[in-house]
Amino acid sequence: PTKRDFQPPVVTLNLVEVPYYTGWWYYDVKVEPTKGTAGKYGAPLILDFIFDIQNPNDFPVMMDAFHFTVAFDGIDVNTVNSPDIQWIPAGKTNQVRVTAITDARAALLSLLVTGGFKLKERETNVWAQLEQWWLAAKDYSLAIEVKDGSAIFQADGSTNVATFSGKFGPE
Repeated sequence: PTKRDFQPPVVTLNLVEVPYYTGWWYYDVKVEPTKGTAGKYGAPLILDFIFDIQNPNDFPVMMDAFHFTVAFDGIDVNTVNSPDIQWIPAGKTNQVRVTAITDARAALLSLLVTGGFKLKERETNVWAQLEQWWLAAKDYSLAIEVKDGSAIFQADGSTNVATFSGKFGPE
C-alpha cells in the first residue's frame, strides 16, 4: 500500500442493542442506602453499538483506534473509545462491537451543561427527559445517534482515517 492507493475503510452503524437493563432510577445523597455510601447515583444505560467495517483495499488493514459521540434525540450524552485492535482482510467486511455505559448522573450533568436550551425548546425538564430516554431504550424507541466518529487504520507504515456517523431507532 501507498498513501495514494490506501482508501479509508467504510464504517457503518449496523445495530444498537440493550444487552442489560436495570430500569429508570436515581437516588440523591439524602437517601439512606441499605448498604454502601449515600451519594448521587443513577441507573446505568448499557448500549452495544455494532459497526460494519468494509475494507475496499486489495490489502489487509489494521484498525487501531475507534471513537465516537453518542447523542439521544440530538443531545450529546457520552463519548466512547474502543481500544480493540483488529485486522480487516482485503475486500472484506468485519464487525466491531463497542459497549457504551451511560449512567443517569452523567447524562444529567451533560443535559444541564449542554442541553438546557434544547429542553426549553421541547418544553420539558431534565428529569422528564432522562426518564423518557431510559424508558424508551428498553423497547428500542429511543432515537440514538452516533456522530463525530473516527477510526484509524494502518497498512504497511501508512495511516488513514475514516470518519463516520449514523442513526438508530425512530426518526
